[in-house]
Amino acid sequence: MHELILNDLMAALDIVVLERQPNGAFHILSPTPEWFCGIYPQAATGQTDFQPAHAFDFLDNFLIDAEAWWHDNQEGWLKSGPWQEADPSGCERYLQAIAIRAGSRKLLLLEQVTQAFEEKHAILQSAREVSLSKTKLEQSYEQVRKSHDDLISILNQLRLGTAITDEHGRVMFLSQTCRDVMGLCADEALGMPWQEAFPFEANERRQIHAMMQRPQQQRSKVLVTFSTNEGHQRWMEVEVQDDPRDRRRAIFFFYDVTELHDLRQLLDEKAVFHGLVGVSPAMQQVYQHIREVAEVDWTVLIEGETGTGKELVARAIHQISQRKDQPFIAVNCGGLTESILTSQLFGHRRGAFTGAVTDHKGFFEAANGGTIFLDEIGDMPLSVQTNLLRVLQEKEITRLGESMPRKVDVRVIVATHRNLAQEVEAGRFRADLLYRIRVGRIQLPPLRHRREDIRLLIESFLSRCRAVSGKAVTGVSQDAMLMLMEYEWPGNVRELKSAIEYAVIRCRGSIIQAEDLPAEIRSARPPEELPQDEKQRLLAALKRAGGNRTTAARMLGIGRSTFYRKLASLDIKPEASSQ
Repeated sequence: MHELILNDLMAALDIVVLERQPNGAFHILSPTPEWFCGIYPQAATGQTDFQPAHAFDFLDNFLIDAEAWWHDNQEGWLKSGPWQEADPSGCERYLQAIAIRAGSRKLLLLEQVTQAFEEKHAILQSAREVSLSKTKLEQSYEQVRKSHDDLISILNQLRLGTAITDEHGRVMFLSQTCRDVMGLCADEALGMPWQEAFPFEANERRQIHAMMQRPQQQRSKVLVTFSTNEGHQRWMEVEVQDDPRDRRRAIFFFYDVTELHDLRQLLDEKAVFHGLVGVSPAMQQVYQHIREVAEVDWTVLIEGETGTGKELVARAIHQISQRKDQPFIAVNCGGLTESILTSQLFGHRRGAFTGAVTDHKGFFEAANGGTIFLDEIGDMPLSVQTNLLRVLQEKEITRLGESMPRKVDVRVIVATHRNLAQEVEAGRFRADLLYRIRVGRIQLPPLRHRREDIRLLIESFLSRCRAVSGKAVTGVSQDAMLMLMEYEWPGNVRELKSAIEYAVIRCRGSIIQAEDLPAEIRSARPPEELPQDEKQRLLAALKRAGGNRTTAARMLGIGRSTFYRKLASLDIKPEASSQ
């Protein structure tokens, strides 16, 4: 009985449900609609197993992401976005694929999106595009006027909220979405000034009003937040355009970005790990190693080039270890003489040497119960290495000028940019000390080996710069981003941070341009211009992005679903795009 009801429901929804089989094929679970049989005639003959990528070229690329999404046991669903497909008779159809996971089952839903969907989208797009000319706006209005009732129906069905105000700022129209999202009653809101009708804070209303006073081409969206009647927090972007029929009237567009805001929050939680930023596989492995060594109390050796964030890793280990409530002391061993470093680390007694006028507690005693981080241990003099080896073995230190050792309980984390094995062979580092400190090991990747994290790092640095400098620099132009993505970064994350801070100082607008970047980045090998031929442009972008389709789409300034469609229409197979 339930199965019959489910089949009737699937038939009514005009959806095809497929299940991913272990052999890679898909099994048809639902009744097959006429449009599906028209595109894939074998379905009409009763065939239930097939490869959808063979029937729909567009799915070649979407299924790659779907497989990764299924493998990661993601919750919710993954949508392809609509695409156009022609059946054997030449009839154009608009389709959309949705990947979902039901327990251990991997399901793929194919639905037909009617052409009316595209027409509705085009009408809305024409209404909110700032760049449309007056002539196009008037033409769009004329078309809308001829089917006023249809327009109202469309606006009420779309998830985009819309409102229209008269020349006095009073609300004349509220779409159903607008009423639902903001909890407004049309009878009460109509005729009210928009400042009173919309549930925004006073400062947000002032921002919207100030934005409305600007010329239309200079207006931008305003982010607002409010609580619904049920107590849920919602985030919306508000855009205001002049009514093309009467410039004294205004059209409000309300974009519900609550889901996007929540996703960004989730991304931030995954991308930022105790001060470290990155979602690349290399950084995820670093995070896992940090968690593992934090559970034990042994020494840890952190290796990596200068500027990769070795101290941040040491702090992260301390913050999630059992010693997190005790001191964390960082010491740079490079550039200090033997006597100064010995005194700094182990302390001294009054009169131990000229200038020692009082007893001095060293860093090991100061860190008792907590963690001491010895950076650039490869630069430590051999005599100090000997004293450090005794501390690690006996858990005690002896101050300069004293003969009685003092017990200390300290976790030791060390770091270096040198190859310590080579230093041992050269006689500059003790082999027994190397074996003692090289228990837990973490290797930090250079920035050039995790370029997919550069955008996240830039966003993080820009956020900090806005808070410190007060300059509203919100992004980086495409040309500047290409330079930043292709630069080799010998100074790694530290150099990137300095470059962004330099660019923020020079930036005169809200977007960093190529000329705002430091000279060494601009004078490095300039990024090759993308080819004019579209297929070559896509392949070049994929190559620069290391095969990452999302990064390549962003580099080209287009959406992921559009990128998929272009790959399919130009017959770019996954194998070719990964080369």
